[in-house]
Amino acid sequence: MLKTTLKMKIGRGITLLSAAAAMTLLAAPTEAQSSSNCAPRDLVVKRLAEKYGESRQSIGIGQRGMVMETFASEESGSWTITVTNPSGMTCLVASGQSYEVLAEALPISDSDA
Repeated sequence: MLKTTLKMKIGRGITLLSAAAAMTLLAAPTEAQSSSNCAPRDLVVKRLAEKYGESRQSIGIGQRGMVMETFASEESGSWTITVTNPSGMTCLVASGQSYEVLAEALPISDSDA
């Protein structure tokens, strides 16, 4: 039970970290685009696959047409979050270890709240 609870907390922490990192980048896209952590999307995707064995696991559309993607390796557990602008420039936002796919149910809504 403790292991399951810990995994859930880690998963939520990664999700919150991912969201915070993506929101930070989406709020300041011009600053991120000038960073050395940016390159054309096809090069970034190729590098993530070849060096880390990561493939796309999730995708979302943000403000001003920005695309947020999570890449991860089921084998090693490494993960990377990227944001791509409409012109195709992709920036690395965050990365880490221990990636897990979760399918958590929504909490039960309390009508008294």
